[in-house]
Amino acid sequence: MSLSAILFLFLTHLGIGIAWTLILVPRSAGVKFFRFNAGLVVAILVVGMAFRPDLAVLGGVASGTAFITLVVATGAFLIYWATIGRVMAVLRRGLLWVGLAAGAVTLIAQAVAVSSSLAMASTVLAIASFLSSAALLGGSCTAMILGHWYLVLPSMDVTHLQSMVKFHIGSIIVRIMVVSVAVWLAISGWEPGLESNFQRYVLSSAGVFFWQRVLFGLLGPAVLSYLTWETAKIRSTQSATGILYVDFFTVIVGEILAKYLYLLTSVAV
Repeated sequence: MSLSAILFLFLTHLGIGIAWTLILVPRSAGVKFFRFNAGLVVAILVVGMAFRPDLAVLGGVASGTAFITLVVATGAFLIYWATIGRVMAVLRRGLLWVGLAAGAVTLIAQAVAVSSSLAMASTVLAIASFLSSAALLGGSCTAMILGHWYLVLPSMDVTHLQSMVKFHIGSIIVRIMVVSVAVWLAISGWEPGLESNFQRYVLSSAGVFFWQRVLFGLLGPAVLSYLTWETAKIRSTQSATGILYVDFFTVIVGEILAKYLYLLTSVAV
């Protein structure tokens, strides 16, 4: 495990997650909104690639495949960003979907790479974990930026923010389900004689990182997203945006800890 591997996975998931959520935002958000977010995606993915660890750290061939598809996704998003407002919407939409597909393949290949020495069930959970992580990170970030965008376009329909918050809440529910299944399997599947004992780890002093991950990355966003939904329902976009800033921070902390814990324990928390 290395810091570069943690940052590489986190930034990759964040960038791809933001890109995924762009298809949920209507065109009425304006060209500048999509240009800003597409540029943010490219910047995050480029920085993420700079932290790419050695192939041996994340697992050989699958890791190489993940990096190639990540380059393809970054290139597609870069062209999409450069052509916003300058070429036909259909062509831009095609570029975006190419990037989204390549991003999905990247996450799956990463999950296969880091779980290559584990059982098939662990690989499936790793894939679910990486996909849900990207959705959670992307949903929280885009919701925060969209809430802020009401200062740029005050006349924008508040239902756009409400829809994004719904997606964010849904991604939190899925993330909690994936983590719950992973923890349950890690504890129930342990047998005497095996070296790893996840239950012993979470109850030890070192397990403080797991509990911080649960508090900041799951329970915190769950409460904050509900508060955001309630404020969005009464069309208080500024209050909702303020809550989303805190929400996004807790999601970042939780997902960085999740990457650390997975590389340490091989449990997809």
